[in-house]
Amino acid sequence: MRTAAKTLLVFTDLDGTLLDAVTYSFDEARPALRALEKRRIPLIICSSKTRAEIEPLRRSLRNRHPFISENGGAVYVPHGTFSFDIPHAVDREGYEVLELGVPYAALRAFLSEFQAERPDRVRGFGDMSDEEVARLCGFSVERARLARQREFDEPILADDDAALSLLKQKAEASGWRIVSGGRFHHLLGPHDKGLAVRRLKEMFVRDQGPVRVIGLGDGPNDFPLLRESDIPVLLPAPDGAFEPGIDLPGLILAPGPGPAGWREAVFHLIGPEASGRD
Repeated sequence: MRTAAKTLLVFTDLDGTLLDAVTYSFDEARPALRALEKRRIPLIICSSKTRAEIEPLRRSLRNRHPFISENGGAVYVPHGTFSFDIPHAVDREGYEVLELGVPYAALRAFLSEFQAERPDRVRGFGDMSDEEVARLCGFSVERARLARQREFDEPILADDDAALSLLKQKAEASGWRIVSGGRFHHLLGPHDKGLAVRRLKEMFVRDQGPVRVIGLGDGPNDFPLLRESDIPVLLPAPDGAFEPGIDLPGLILAPGPGPAGWREAVFHLIGPEASGRD
């Protein structure tokens, strides 16, 4: 008796993965993106970016699938994606939203209390202007404005390792965490990308039956995503070095960084019959 084929899902990080780490372009990934679209394989963004940042990118990608924002702080599912109402989700601006993170106001209150004890040692996006975030990130001021629209995750800069270590201790005592991303550390609740991926996988299984997940990421905050993937793919940094600290059965090392490496990894995994190459 033949078993039904599993639905293939692709979960991807953005910066340094689908997007170039410097230019934030996905041009080199376009052939693989077209192949996924032709084969109707959902491409699910799983990023530390805010919803406000992800939505314009989704429009550029012509992507209508669910997405995960702010290191797993929330799962955004467009209305009509599934044949059922998502338990515990809230209805917001065309989405069913499963909130997994600590509200941003609580994170800011915690950080402000820490800053009162160690002034000028740690700063978050909430302490910065749009112009400063733009300068630090290499963004336009408009993109910085979107990046500062936080809901569940506060990016921070620490002036010294001692301050960061103390902040981690205090966060852990509150049941929260500090994780490292590409440019910033992130203060967030007990959630991570892996939890959000797991919840979204459960929705797909309930709606469509068994699934198989390809997960692509490049940094430590992507490790939980990779652990929830059937086929984990780690991309190198722009200098070609791979982030240490993860050892998974079947872990695939992409042939290069950013969207070019992403493209080649996706083509390798979805098969030579995938069309769309230039």
